[in-house]
This record gives sequence, C-alpha cells and structure tokens, in this order.
Amino acid sequence: QVQLVESGGGLVQAGGSLRLSCAASGLTFSNYAMGWFRQAPGKEREFVACIEWSGGDAVYADSVKGRFTISRDNAKNTVYVQMSSLKAEDTAVYYCAASYGLGYANTVGQYRYWGQGTQVTVSS
Repeated sequence: QVQLVESGGGLVQAGGSLRLSCAASGLTFSNYAMGWFRQAPGKEREFVACIEWSGGDAVYADSVKGRFTISRDNAKNTVYVQMSSLKAEDTAVYYCAASYGLGYANTVGQYRYWGQGTQVTVSS
C-alpha cells in the first residue's frame, strides 16, 4: 500500500530553519506531483508548496514564498521542504501529499495520498 512518512519536524526559534522530508513507498513516485500542506490548531489545512513530477517547477503559497524551498529526489522517492526565516505563525502540523499526474496541484482535493504529519513549532 502507499505510504508517505514525514520526518524532520521539531521545535525551533523564530528566525531558524528546518528541513522536512517525506519518504514515499508503494507508488511510482515520478508519476506524482508532491505537495506540502499544514494545519494549525483550529484552522483548516492549507497549501504550502508543491512540485511537479520532474522537480523542474514549483509553486508556493504567498505566506512562505522566499522562505521555503520544495525539492524532490525521484531516485530516493523523497520530497523535501527547506524552511528558513521561520515565524511563530508557521507553527503547525505539516503534511506531505501525492497527487497523481505530472503537473502541480495546490488544493487539498487534488491529493489522493497523505502522510501522518509532523509537528513544527516555532517559538517567538
């Protein structure tokens, strides 16, 4: 079965950096656009970033543009998000997700498979 396993979350001070990883198994990774979403307590899950199948194009939410970088390694079936200049408002559970198809996808409904999430807490 398909599994997406996130790692790399934790507690970091404002202004710091973290890199999240998501290892995928049970699917042909290069057939999927990959995305990162986040959900803060009491809020809806929101789009963070996505990357198309080859890694050549990516889209970001305005709230993270210039601070986060998404990338993927198709040989390792892994997608990453490098998060820099973190702010308290970045605190959330971060989820990776897989959307079948070659192009990017930026809505929750476009993603078929989801990881279990990893907590990121930014202290101010």
